[in-house]
Amino acid sequence: MSARTPTVLIGALSLFSCVTQSTYDALATERSALEATLGEKNAALAQAEATLSRRDARIVELEQALADEKDKARELGARIDRLVADLAALTRDKSKLQGSVEQMTTALADLERRRAEAEARVQEFRNLLSRFRALIDAGKLKVRIVDGRMVVVLATDVLFASGSATLSKEGRGAVSEVARVLASIPRRTFQVEGHTDAVPIATAQFPSNWELAAARAITVTRAMVESGLAAARVSAASYADGRPVASNDSAEGKAQNRRIDITIVPDLAALPGFDELNRLDGAAR
Repeated sequence: MSARTPTVLIGALSLFSCVTQSTYDALATERSALEATLGEKNAALAQAEATLSRRDARIVELEQALADEKDKARELGARIDRLVADLAALTRDKSKLQGSVEQMTTALADLERRRAEAEARVQEFRNLLSRFRALIDAGKLKVRIVDGRMVVVLATDVLFASGSATLSKEGRGAVSEVARVLASIPRRTFQVEGHTDAVPIATAQFPSNWELAAARAITVTRAMVESGLAAARVSAASYADGRPVASNDSAEGKAQNRRIDITIVPDLAALPGFDELNRLDGAAR
């Protein structure tokens, strides 16, 4: 080995040492850079994962909120359905109530009309009593309500002799007074009814109580017309002993049954259903 060999070897080693150090330093720098980049990427990844986690949590929260809203929507829909049903029921009830109110209004109007008619009838009866007061006080007649009708009752013992259909002077005067009072009552008609007791009669003129009662009723009717009552407003009827007002077992009862009833015929136009009867009558013709 020459003297130059150590020198060359030392130089080569020195050169190798310089290359290795530089490479190492470069690699170290690169490694540091990669580690820094990796750290940044890890940080970014962690941040992204955190963001994703928050988003997942938000999605879960929104899904729960959506589920809650759907539940509320279903509940609201059910409430709306119930409200619609209640509204329909209220509408029906309102219609029924309206119908009931209309019926009640009609019924009240009808009751008011009936009350007014009843008061008018009562007042008419009072007026009739007032007009006949003098004859009533004199014992010549009575005024009664029979089967809802006003009736002027005259005892035939005052008007006629027993078994006769000829008016006495006193009886003609009483009938004339009655006729004048009745003639002053507007828009009313009258029926003169003959009644007897149960004692049978059998004469040539009156074969039975029917004929006697009819003759007496006709006699009173004629006397009333002669006293000024329009003939179209009065008629005659016979009931014989068919409608007693007392027992025929006593003299007093028989006296009460021997009578002339002058019935004030009710105004049919004031009765309920009169308009309907008129319509039916018109349809039948």
